[in-house]
Amino acid sequence: MPIHLILYGTYGCHLCELAQELLVQPLAESRVTVDEVDILDDPALEERYGVRIPVIRHAETDAELGWPFDADELATFLAQLATR
Repeated sequence: MPIHLILYGTYGCHLCELAQELLVQPLAESRVTVDEVDILDDPALEERYGVRIPVIRHAETDAELGWPFDADELATFLAQLATR
């Protein structure tokens, strides 16, 4: 069963685009599903994540991986989620 993630970011954020690129392989392998959420659509999310985006959050446990992260750190995060 794929790991359900939420990617918090906003339109035009180049760091968010880099995070999306890092998620391409896990998505292609059906290891994850990703809902993208624009923080500017919700003042509470903008307050919480405004200076931290992109942030990947596990939908079930609320575990978060905040920028900066690379492919190895993402793989470690996903491996930890897979064992929960």
